[in-house]
Amino acid sequence: MSVSVVLFTSDLRLHDHPPLHAALAAADEVVPLFVRDRAVEAAGFATPNRTAFLADCLADLDASLRERGGRLVVRSGDLVAQVCGVAAEADADEVHLAAAHSAFATRREDLLRRALAADGRRLLVHDAVTVAVPPGEVTPAGSDHFAVFTPYHRRWTQAGPRAPLAAPRRVPVPDGVQGERLPAREDVTGVSPALPAGGESEGRKRVTAYWRTGLDAYDDTRDDLAADATSRLSAHLHFGTLSPVELVQRARRHGGPGAEALVRQLAWRDFHRQVLAARPAVARADYRTKGDRWRTGRAARADVEAWREGRTGYPVIDAAMRQLRHEGWMHNRARLLTASFLAKTLYVDWRIGAEHFLYWLVDGDIANNQLNWQWVAGTGTDTRPNRVLNPIAQARRYDPDGGYVRRWVPELAGLADRFVHEPWKLPGAERAALDYPEPMIDLAEGVDRFRRGRDRGK
Repeated sequence: MSVSVVLFTSDLRLHDHPPLHAALAAADEVVPLFVRDRAVEAAGFATPNRTAFLADCLADLDASLRERGGRLVVRSGDLVAQVCGVAAEADADEVHLAAAHSAFATRREDLLRRALAADGRRLLVHDAVTVAVPPGEVTPAGSDHFAVFTPYHRRWTQAGPRAPLAAPRRVPVPDGVQGERLPAREDVTGVSPALPAGGESEGRKRVTAYWRTGLDAYDDTRDDLAADATSRLSAHLHFGTLSPVELVQRARRHGGPGAEALVRQLAWRDFHRQVLAARPAVARADYRTKGDRWRTGRAARADVEAWREGRTGYPVIDAAMRQLRHEGWMHNRARLLTASFLAKTLYVDWRIGAEHFLYWLVDGDIANNQLNWQWVAGTGTDTRPNRVLNPIAQARRYDPDGGYVRRWVPELAGLADRFVHEPWKLPGAERAALDYPEPMIDLAEGVDRFRRGRDRGK
């Protein structure tokens, strides 16, 4: 009996899974394997929210495999050593893996390829598993990646994704390879109280419901903070419980402005991955440095702490930061506002904010998180690097009735609409009775400080 190993990483699903499909075509039996890589934990990436969501994903994947006569093998330790060990135990000729795009993932892939080759085995890496259009498939003349989204999107749209694959009916797994107990969400402490459930089954239910009730209005409602009308598929895309290829195809079949807007967001996701693949250093370094002299010292640290706790005195910023801690997720418009406030209004290094987001976000993703932060900070791919988002103007536009602020900043829930975004304008006695801080900085002063600091860095 021939055997192949399928190493699951950020592709925790059975539908539209090219590595699994290829392994089943090439061998009589497969070993579906997930390794809890100690290097990921050592790097601080296995935060409580993502660890809990991962546990849900692995349990659901195992259940789906068992429905098809298989099971998931889970191991812990050094990924290369564990994969080579499982391949030897199963006497497997091949290991199948989805391509990844960070510096860490590509180094790990290279180490695994060499270690398997030393044992006479092959590593087969499959593209378009965690993205719709792989990095490098579309490039501009004279460069290895696109630095501006609009021309990238044009070429991305022309390229088009491959055809999705059906989930297998049977997954025969050899008896001899044993794994450890599946992790459980209940074993994880420090999880956000309203963290959503993970797993492919949950992700597919969410897609079905959203296609029925929210997709058509997506283009009109996705920036409405109070409506909570975004798809909330980001965590499932991060863990690969949903296929971006399948989502693009389903959205295009559905058609309409809402579906087109959702596909555009999936293109943005691929855009960031092709930047990261070509310039791995941007996970920590400026893509386009502005020579910023970011604020440091005691005052800056106090400002950062107030921002983290949702006590800046600007209601829409505080609402967003509190949502982040409670749900492990934040509305996309709110991500832009809070990032602009930290990096430009407070003039604090974007890396400090990106690290905080990476800790709490269940969809915390090196490509999207770091490059969106750089976009907002003006060190990334934004063609208007010095723009500053005004939180009051943005709140009036995207939370006009104050519903988002009232939901997350309950001390302001009873305020009239005209005061909910500017509580400092309340009459003296009412303002004094309100348990809410004064604005930590005048917005005009913050913008002026940012522009002076950036000018000095030229």
